[in-house]
Amino acid sequence: MAQHFMHVYCGDGKGKTTAAAGLSVRAAGRGKKVLFVQFMKGRQSGELFSFQELQGITVLRGAEQFPFYHKMNERQKEQMTQIHNGLLAQIEQALDAGECDLLVLDEVTYPYKWRLLDCERLCSLLVRARECAEIVCTGRDPADLFLEQADYITQMKCIRHPYQKGITAREGIEY
Repeated sequence: MAQHFMHVYCGDGKGKTTAAAGLSVRAAGRGKKVLFVQFMKGRQSGELFSFQELQGITVLRGAEQFPFYHKMNERQKEQMTQIHNGLLAQIEQALDAGECDLLVLDEVTYPYKWRLLDCERLCSLLVRARECAEIVCTGRDPADLFLEQADYITQMKCIRHPYQKGITAREGIEY
């Protein structure tokens, strides 16, 4: 029986999603079925266009762009929670159908921290998914839930970033 591990890519540095995308490409290249789920993101980013060209990678995400959490009103938070719980339901369906060898939960630490999803359902999903898939969770400041279950923890540390000089995210580099 195959062993399945949990990876956490965290920290304040650039590269968490990029590392998860790289592992996804590696897994798909070996014939694995990848489910790449993005939380808290609405803007199209470069890796999504590349994933469309590859076999074996399915992307799930909300279509709507929301402001940063601290600028959201209550209605937007409720909408985002509904979107995230819908993503959890789609993940459960994919697991039931055997359509997932690698499950990436990109930026999942934030909706868990801010209660923008059903936290108990996510906990159950992590336990269940590990029976059949490798799991990757990304985001800053992961809660103990993620750290205690992780077999791999990689911390990205920001030493210098153009954002510190007021340079905004650049297409093809940061997104």
